[in-house]
Amino acid sequence: MRNINAIFKKEFRSYFNSPIAYIFMTVFLGISSWLFFRTFFISAQAEMRGLFGLMPWIFLFFIPAVTMKLWAEEKKIGTAEILMTLPIRDYEVVLGKFFASFALLAVTALFSLCIPISVAIVGDPDQGTIICGYLGLLLMGAAYLSIGLFASTLTENQIVAFILGICACFLLLIIGEEIVLFSAPNWLYPIFSYLGLGTHYSSILRGVIDSRDIIYYLTIIGFFLYLSTLSVESRKWR
Repeated sequence: MRNINAIFKKEFRSYFNSPIAYIFMTVFLGISSWLFFRTFFISAQAEMRGLFGLMPWIFLFFIPAVTMKLWAEEKKIGTAEILMTLPIRDYEVVLGKFFASFALLAVTALFSLCIPISVAIVGDPDQGTIICGYLGLLLMGAAYLSIGLFASTLTENQIVAFILGICACFLLLIIGEEIVLFSAPNWLYPIFSYLGLGTHYSSILRGVIDSRDIIYYLTIIGFFLYLSTLSVESRKWR
């Protein structure tokens, strides 16, 4: 745990020692707030479903932007080789970087609480929906982060890592959408529906915390972190 904590602190500080964290939080909160409030007063309903419904698509572009530098930059400037020579396991480096990016996401989610507070001032929103919405947001965001981290281990070019992260996240998101399920064979329907990131997110947004949804996200996170570790280890084999 000591090594993971050291990597976590280093990576988390690096976000705030550069403009990355400030730009990410400002642009993310600005766009999500604008998209939500532009229709909030028209609908005249004090609810947060509109905001949470936007998150899978907003995260699709913002999360890979956070993760694209985690390994790609290390490879480009040569510090990845230094990391590999330290008395630290590969999975500890991967976990430390993942937890740092997740902490940035959690801080951003904390600042976004100004939105439900504003909604509560003008109405009486369902608190259960808000709590479940933020739980789903963090779980889905963590899944996106693990996918983006894996994409970053595959290349030393940050733009390529960004594009790979978007494509992988989009594939897992769209595979469970109705537009895909409608044209899928009957025997693939339940498989595609279960694999879709958005399917389980929508289930949580209904206010029901199902253990199957939690297990799904934890499995996705664990799977891509494992792939990231294998990808890092493969550098030693080469």
